[in-house]
Amino acid sequence: MNLITEKKFKIEVTSGKQKERIDLYLTNVIENATRTRIQKLIDAKLVLVNGKPTKANYKVVPFDLIEVTIPISPRPEKAEPEDIPLNIIYEDDYFLIVNKVAGMVAHPAFSNYTGTLVNALLHHTKSLSDVNEPIRPGIVHRIDKNTSGLLVVAKDDVTHAKLAKQFAKHSIEREYWAVAWGIFKEKQGEITHNIVRSKSDRKKFTICKDDGKTAITLYEVIEDFEFTSLLKIHLQTGRTHQIRVHLSGIGHPIFGDETYGGRKLTYGAQLPKMRSRMENLLELMPRQALHAKKLGFIHPATNEFISFDSELPEDIQNLLLKLRPAC
Repeated sequence: MNLITEKKFKIEVTSGKQKERIDLYLTNVIENATRTRIQKLIDAKLVLVNGKPTKANYKVVPFDLIEVTIPISPRPEKAEPEDIPLNIIYEDDYFLIVNKVAGMVAHPAFSNYTGTLVNALLHHTKSLSDVNEPIRPGIVHRIDKNTSGLLVVAKDDVTHAKLAKQFAKHSIEREYWAVAWGIFKEKQGEITHNIVRSKSDRKKFTICKDDGKTAITLYEVIEDFEFTSLLKIHLQTGRTHQIRVHLSGIGHPIFGDETYGGRKLTYGAQLPKMRSRMENLLELMPRQALHAKKLGFIHPATNEFISFDSELPEDIQNLLLKLRPAC
C-alpha cells in the first residue's frame, strides 16, 4: 500500500467573490487550515494561482484557479503539550471554561496536528478526561475553528460523562451573538429546518425538509443596522454548523461566513458607496461574525446551576462600531 504523503486542493474562486487576501481566503475554505499554516505553504511555493507561485498578500479575484499542496505528517498517537496562551475564565477540580479565540482548532485533525486547543490544554494541566481517543482529551463539545467563544473542558471521566449527558439532553444553555446580513421582519423567531450533509460538498451542511436531523434555533434581534443585524441566538439542538446553516437557509447568512454565503454583497450591493463600505468591513472581518457568548449547565459535582459570560472579541466589537452610524 502506498502511503499518502501530501494532499492537493484545486479551488476555483466563485464569480461573486470580493477581493480578499489569499491567506485569509484559504484559511476559510480549507477545513482545519490555519493562517500560519497557509502562509508557510505560500512561502514554500506550495500555493499556486493560475499556475504560478503567489504571495500571502495577493488578493483573489473571481475565477482564479488556486492549487494547494499540503504535505502530510504521520498522525501522532496522542497530542503533545504546547505552550500556547489560553483565556481560561473559570477552573476548578472538575472542569475549566475556555474562551477560545477564532482561528484555533479544538483538537488535532487531518493535516492539523499541532497548534490546537488540546495541545494548549495539555501544557496547562495534566488533568484531562480520556473518554475520547488520545488526541481529544477533555473535549466535551466543539465550536467551529472560526467561531470564538466559550467551551467547557472536562478534567476527569465522571465529569465528562455528566456533562456529555446534559449536552445529549439539550439541557445546556448556550447563547451566541452574531452579525447577520439583512434586516429581519420578525424581531424574534424560531428556525426549525432539518439539517443534512450537503451531497455536493461533504464539508458543508444544508437545510432539508424530508431528510436530516431535527434542528431548532431561536433568535432575537438586539440591534438593526442599515443592511445587517446583531442577533442573540439560543440553541435548542446542537447540530454541526447549525446557526450558520439555519441563518443562511432563511436568507440571512452570518457576516463574513465564507462557507455559507456571508461574504457575498446580497444587501446594499446596488449602492456604490454602501458596496465599498461593506467590502472594507469584510476585509476587516475575515471570519464569520459569530461568538459563543454564554454557557450554562448543572455543575457535575455540586448539582447547582452555573453560568458563564464572555465579552465579544475585539474584531466583532470593531465591526459593530463601524456598523453604527457616526454621531
